[in-house]
Amino acid sequence: MHRKFEADELVLASHNAGKLREIAALFESYDFRVTSAAAYDLPEPEETEDSFVGNAILKAKATALATGKPALADDSGLVVPALDGAPGIYSARWAGPNKDFILAMEKVNSSLAATGGRDRSAYFNCTLALYWPDGHHEAFDGRIDGHLVWPPRGHNGFGYDPMFIATGYELTFGEMDPQEKLDIGHRARAFAKLVDACFA
Repeated sequence: MHRKFEADELVLASHNAGKLREIAALFESYDFRVTSAAAYDLPEPEETEDSFVGNAILKAKATALATGKPALADDSGLVVPALDGAPGIYSARWAGPNKDFILAMEKVNSSLAATGGRDRSAYFNCTLALYWPDGHHEAFDGRIDGHLVWPPRGHNGFGYDPMFIATGYELTFGEMDPQEKLDIGHRARAFAKLVDACFA
C-alpha cells in the first residue's frame, strides 16, 4: 500500500547540483520545503548496492535516519547494452574523483569503439526512492531510450547528456532546452509514478 507524503519538508539525498536543480524544479508547485543532504552537512554514503533501486534506497535511508525527515534519493545512470550495461550504476564513478564527465564520455566512446561501435543504443535509467524515518519506503523507475553520438554536443544538462539523443529527437540532451529535457526525461518519468503514488 502506497503511503501519502504529508510532511512539511522533504530532504533530497544528493550532493549533485544538477540533480538537485532538476528534482527541486519538479516539486515547485507543492507546499512543503525541499532541502538537501548538503544543507544538513551530511556525508555522501558509500553506494554499496548492485542496482539502481538498491543504491537509491540506501541513500534515502541514510538521509532520513540522519535528519528525522522523509528523504528522496535518486540513483540514475547511463546504460549501454553493447557494454554489458556499463557504466550503469557506476556512471558517476566513470567520471573519476574530479567528476570529469568529458573523461567519462571519452571512456564510453572508446569502449564502444573497441566493440566495433555498431550498436550505439543506450538508455538513461532513474530510480527514485522515498524513505520515511520509520523505515517505510517506496521506489519508482523511469527510463528513456536513445543512442549515443560522438563528438559530444551542447553545454546544457550534466553528466553524459551531450552524447545522448533520445529516440524521436535530433538534439542531444546537452543541446536541448533544459525544460524540454526535464519534461521528457527518465527522471520525469520516475517522478510521475512517484507523484501518482505518494503525492496525488
